[in-house]
Amino acid sequence: MNTSFFNGKSVLITGASSGIGEELALQLAAAGAHLTLAARRTQLLDALAKRIADSGRPAPVVTACDVAQDGDLERGVAAGVRRWSKLDVVIANAGFGVVGTFRSLSLADYRRQFETNVFGVLRTIYAALPEIEKTRGNVVIIGSVAGWTATPGASPYAMSKFAVRALANAITPELRRAGVTVTLITPGFVESNIRRVDNQGKFQAGATDQVPPWLVMSTPKAARQILGAVARGKREAIVTGHGKAFVAIERFTPRVFRLVARRLAARGGYRSEPNGTRTPAADTASPPRATPRR
Repeated sequence: MNTSFFNGKSVLITGASSGIGEELALQLAAAGAHLTLAARRTQLLDALAKRIADSGRPAPVVTACDVAQDGDLERGVAAGVRRWSKLDVVIANAGFGVVGTFRSLSLADYRRQFETNVFGVLRTIYAALPEIEKTRGNVVIIGSVAGWTATPGASPYAMSKFAVRALANAITPELRRAGVTVTLITPGFVESNIRRVDNQGKFQAGATDQVPPWLVMSTPKAARQILGAVARGKREAIVTGHGKAFVAIERFTPRVFRLVARRLAARGGYRSEPNGTRTPAADTASPPRATPRR
């Protein structure tokens, strides 16, 4: 990672209380960035901010923020700009996964998914863009391999990530004219608490992870790759080797995934756990997978 790129830059991260968001905050602080941390769980944000301050770095701004609520992002951006006088980078990281067969879900489930994963990204960009344009800065969107490959039992999540990828593709040339660089991050399986978040968006400490450990990339490694892609101004970065493989298969030999999807559908798609929580997801933006993909 080119740490000099972030030195002295003001960065806002949504979903910063755990997982990739938390690790991005730690690595950015070490690189000399000035942080604004936004999430619903402010107790975790406070602990993270203290950890960063105790390391000798400037204490981040902490702001309570639900990306599904109008106004929260504007307040978060304003708080960061008051403290750091500018905003150079915004990372739209907050998200979760709604899973289940089509017949088991309702319109409310799809609305809940889109409110966070799609409209939450839009709220983040709209709130930050006036300041980002002033600094000719960076917009970073955390997408998913699920934005390339949709599978049975995860239609809400896949739809949301397809939408996010379409958004990134559409606005990248638009915002470049204003000097703003957009980077879409497309992770595969990465260590994250999202695998412990249920369909209502609630954290379930007792949820177990059924993704094989050998397939999961460590959060620090993923964060380094993400920040490296941002520093290089990449349009899209696919994180994890298996994620790159799955995207390549979907692009060039999609019939393979169609066969897998039919077999998965025959088994009933993704299944919920007996305690009422769903099978855990693989990273900050991914729902549980019955096959090793994001």
